[in-house]
Amino acid sequence: MEISLKLIIDILLHLDKYLDVLIAAMGMWTYVILFIIIFCETGLVITPFLPGDSLLFAIGTFAAIGSLDVNISIILLSIAAIAGDTANYWIGNIIGPRVFHQETSRFFNKQHLERTHQFYERYGGKTIIIARFVPIIRTFAPFVAGIGRMTYLKFITYNVIGGIGWVLAFICCGFFFGNIPVVKSNFSLVIMAIIIISILPGVIEFIREKRRLSLCNDI
Repeated sequence: MEISLKLIIDILLHLDKYLDVLIAAMGMWTYVILFIIIFCETGLVITPFLPGDSLLFAIGTFAAIGSLDVNISIILLSIAAIAGDTANYWIGNIIGPRVFHQETSRFFNKQHLERTHQFYERYGGKTIIIARFVPIIRTFAPFVAGIGRMTYLKFITYNVIGGIGWVLAFICCGFFFGNIPVVKSNFSLVIMAIIIISILPGVIEFIREKRRLSLCNDI
């Protein structure tokens, strides 16, 4: 377990090195591996630890020097991101009614399912798009949307917008800024910064919600 954790952290912090080796060893098959990673990171609730934002940034960096094709990367990984969220939605959609069917259960009752449905019908579009830019939340948001039976047409619309926007934003950032000397020489720090910045919106929203609830309780 300790070795696995160290390996995951090392991969996250040194994606430039690992991606370079991957491209050299696998050639065109690199696109297939990257597709699978992005699909799993967004599509399976058991793999939220896989690199997402930082991987896309690294892909853009290598695309800028010709190691990868930027157009193929953007199109292929946008499809992977959209397909991943779609798979996650349907997994939640199938599981939801089977789990949240009891009237008396404290955690898995129909009331929770109905509240989740109402939330996603009202705020689901914004949630799906914003969640794309927040690690871990990105993996769980479509799953919960499926559990809450968010209208599929609404879900897929925001899924496509969010998926393309997410992939485009990070690959383009890597493409235009990843090979700047100061960025390249401090790539590990840049990756850490990307992870922290990605998590920040969720932290801020959590603090705001706690303050709002605290004010409501005081009143």
